[in-house]
Amino acid sequence: MAGHSQYKNIMHRKGRQDAQKSKLFGKLAREITVSAKLGTPDPDMNPRLRAAIIAARASDGGSERRTSAQPPLSQRAGIFA
Repeated sequence: MAGHSQYKNIMHRKGRQDAQKSKLFGKLAREITVSAKLGTPDPDMNPRLRAAIIAARASDGGSERRTSAQPPLSQRAGIFA
């Protein structure tokens, strides 16, 4: 049973930290998605989207989360049409 207690302590602490990160990243991704759908998907023209991206960068949301939350070019409303 060597290391059993240490492993459990790490497991519980990491689980709690991961839950907090997941909650934060979920909120940030949801805000980016909603703001991109409500306005234009261009952050220069959409102040709400720009603010959401700045908040995500400030909280270290990760670039893969920011780009995956934005809709693909084919679904964006008439920007490139």
